[in-house]
Amino acid sequence: MRGKKTSQSARGSSAAVEDYLERILELINSKGYARVVDIAAALRISQASVTNMVQRLDAEGLLKYEKYRGLILTAAGKNLARKIVHRHKLLTDFLRLLGLDERVIYHDVEGMEHHISPPTLRAIQALTAQLRRRPALRATLEAAIA
Repeated sequence: MRGKKTSQSARGSSAAVEDYLERILELINSKGYARVVDIAAALRISQASVTNMVQRLDAEGLLKYEKYRGLILTAAGKNLARKIVHRHKLLTDFLRLLGLDERVIYHDVEGMEHHISPPTLRAIQALTAQLRRRPALRATLEAAIA
């Protein structure tokens, strides 16, 4: 889940930044709020590590952090988080259409989602749309994979 740390700014979007923003948005959508303790539990890392990243994301203008009160995503943070969630969902949907096992899908999406280029993502999106519209093609592909 966690990628290599990079020297990129948050807007340059390292894998770690993307994982944080994705989890923060999920927590806000499901619980109405996100706290350091919740993020640490979701990412299975220390609260100190989360606090450091949250402070970085705050400095980058992606969220507002108030110690002991939780955090909210800024418009820029919410926009970036939604793009990350969309990419994750698209890759998951695509691999499901291929009939792959859920454990394989989870592992592969976690590996691919931070490294896929926009042109490749657009191609996968187009292919996913075609597979949804053409069940016979999907069945042929699933049979070839199995």
